[in-house]
Amino acid sequence: MPELRALLRAWLLAALLAGGLAAEAQRLPQPSPRGGDDSAHTELATSQWTRAQLGAWWGALRRHAVTGGNRLEVPPELLPPSADAAWQPRQLPDVQARPGASMVSDARGYEMRWYRLHVPSGGEAMALYMPRLATLSAAVLVRTPQGWLPLLDNQHVQREQWAQPLWLPLPGSDAQGLDLVVALPVPAGSYHAVSRIFVGPRDMLEKRWEWRLRMQTGLPLAVSLTLAVLGLFAVTLWLRRPDEAIYALFALGAAAWLVRNLHYYVSLPAGRVAQDWFWWATHASLGWVMLTALLFALRFAKRRARRLERGLTACVALVSLVTMPLWLRQLDMVVLQYVVTAGVAAVGTAWLAWLAWRERHVEMRLMAMALLLSVLVGAHDLVVLAGWAWPEHFFWMPFATLAVMLSFLHAVQCRYVVAVEQVKAENSQLQEDLDEQISVLQVQNAQLREVERQQALLLERQRIMADMHDGLGSSLLSALVAVEQGNMSQEKVVEVLRECVDDLRLVIDSIEPVGHDLVSLLATMRYRLGKRLQVGGLKLDWDVQDLPPLPWLEPPDALHVLRLMQEALNNVLKHACASRVRMVTRHHGSYVEIRVEDDGAGFDLQNIQHGRGLKSQIKRAQRLGGKLRIDSQPGMGTRLSLRLPVERKGQG
Repeated sequence: MPELRALLRAWLLAALLAGGLAAEAQRLPQPSPRGGDDSAHTELATSQWTRAQLGAWWGALRRHAVTGGNRLEVPPELLPPSADAAWQPRQLPDVQARPGASMVSDARGYEMRWYRLHVPSGGEAMALYMPRLATLSAAVLVRTPQGWLPLLDNQHVQREQWAQPLWLPLPGSDAQGLDLVVALPVPAGSYHAVSRIFVGPRDMLEKRWEWRLRMQTGLPLAVSLTLAVLGLFAVTLWLRRPDEAIYALFALGAAAWLVRNLHYYVSLPAGRVAQDWFWWATHASLGWVMLTALLFALRFAKRRARRLERGLTACVALVSLVTMPLWLRQLDMVVLQYVVTAGVAAVGTAWLAWLAWRERHVEMRLMAMALLLSVLVGAHDLVVLAGWAWPEHFFWMPFATLAVMLSFLHAVQCRYVVAVEQVKAENSQLQEDLDEQISVLQVQNAQLREVERQQALLLERQRIMADMHDGLGSSLLSALVAVEQGNMSQEKVVEVLRECVDDLRLVIDSIEPVGHDLVSLLATMRYRLGKRLQVGGLKLDWDVQDLPPLPWLEPPDALHVLRLMQEALNNVLKHACASRVRMVTRHHGSYVEIRVEDDGAGFDLQNIQHGRGLKSQIKRAQRLGGKLRIDSQPGMGTRLSLRLPVERKGQG
């Protein structure tokens, strides 16, 4: 169904275009019965001139147009023949066909072809119109009582003479009417084409002339400018995506078409050599236009025929090389160029049509249809160019180029849409795969968190068991042995049991979540040990300031801090003989400090440097990443300082 809709759209577009042109042609006025298209009304006379004579005649026309006057001052032999015997009836159109690679030489001279007709008198404004002229230039003379008077000299538009229809409003006539002569110089024995001469009411022929002008010059110019813009756009796409050769081929085809229609944009060079190269470039470029179009279309095929592509390229390159105006300057190679181009187009289009039918590719079918149309149109233009038939037809290749361009744009648009849809499908598939992977990762993450939780519980259980075994268990076992042996008094047993209870409380407090808050941990310890300090006769001064959270402070670390503080307070109770003890906290930027100060007897540090208790405390402080310092002198009390980092090295 998509293929059928695409084909219907293409046929509908072609039908609308053809219908519009046919309707426009039907609205045009038909040739006037008084027109000079019948052989009875048009007569021909010829004369052989040299190049110098032709230049003198055009120079006289120029001077007369500039200076004015009632009579054209030129030698009599350069004026239209005055004897009626020199004139013969002539049926128009008048065409001399190209014989192929014909000789072109100034030695053969030039021929002036005079076409005479009589315009009867009438009351309305009259005009002269000729649809197509393939001559060097044109001039229109009118006979007056004073002599010949030039009405038109279009030598200045010689470069587009073949593409410009001739249009001339005629002056008013007397009762006898007007005798007109159309002078058309051509190379002697060479190709020329002269269409019918229409003479009729000005408003009627003006519409016909305007329509012809739009078809012959306006449409090719519009197509060329459109292709130029699209070619520049294709260049930008190719620069962004160099691997996409279709954009480069489209840009090359657009550039070749611009060269093909150079005569619409630039003036014809003045020198003969420059003119030869100019016409060679404009004719040879058509082969490259067709070649790039075929290569562009074949890029959409699944099967590449590289030998065929190289063969077509070699043919176009060879004919372009052979027809260069370097070695065969005296031969007219235009027909050879167009014949080879038509052959390349026919072979390439046939192969493309076969691939499109075999691969069932809608875009390729449309391009094959457009290229087939261009082949048929190219054959028509070749016949018109060679003068073999249809001398009054204009060239139809711009219409075919427009159809090919539309088919190419349709193929690129379909390719872009397919690419976008493919990207969307791939993105959708990737999103589905990503969602599936996220679901799997979420399940695995939940399982991993459960395993980590179980492992954390196991490690915490093992830590608590180790703490109770090494601390509480060891103290109870020592007390049990002493009681069984009768070596411990009741007071001593009570003290040991109290220490065991305090140790048990410390373990329990270390398990409680404190949110990395050291002050809350110390406050819990104060609550647990307050009664014991009071029973021991110690007054606690609480000088605790707010401290920043310690991110590394977890239950194992909290237990180390509590044991250090417990050991410090136990030493004050047992050995310091103090009455007051002071707990101090301070924040010093990168670390925090906890101090325990008493007013007891003090001691000599040298005597306890190697004690097991001090070494154990120092190791605990190192596990915490901190430092422990003790300052004391006999009779001066003792101060224990624990410094802990705010951010511990290696902290995750």
